Amino acid sequence: MGPPPSEHKRRRNADTFEGQGVTVPADGDALRGPELPHAALYGPQTIAWYETWRSSPQAAVFVPTDWQRLIMLEPLVEAYFMEPSTKLLAEIRLNEGLLGATHADRLRARIKVEQPKPAPSTPPAGVADLTSRRRRLTDAS
Repeated sequence: MGPPPSEHKRRRNADTFEGQGVTVPADGDALRGPELPHAALYGPQTIAWYETWRSSPQAAVFVPTDWQRLIMLEPLVEAYFMEPSTKLLAEIRLNEGLLGATHADRLRARIKVEQPKPAPSTPPAGVADLTSRRRRLTDAS
């Protein structure tokens, strides 16, 4: 695996995977994929874990096998919340990493999360636009 690619590192050889990355929107409110089957069998922490994955930006590019992997992880996540163990956490982390859980995982998978553009700021009501005021003053001269 190695370290995640650096954006500032100079390379002499061509990028084998150039142009194969994907950009996904950061729209945290959208739920994707199937609902958790047999949700009544799981505790609130496990359900929240699955719902976090459903609303994650990278879920926009998940295919059915990715969702199947998450559903297969559910019993392990539930067992971890019931009785934490490093073996369970290692298996969960490995599988989550393959799905792009962390920033480094997304860099390796060439998944770029596009942040929403901030709304243009408007001056508060009653505050004059200095540019138009200057223009009026210089035009009057």
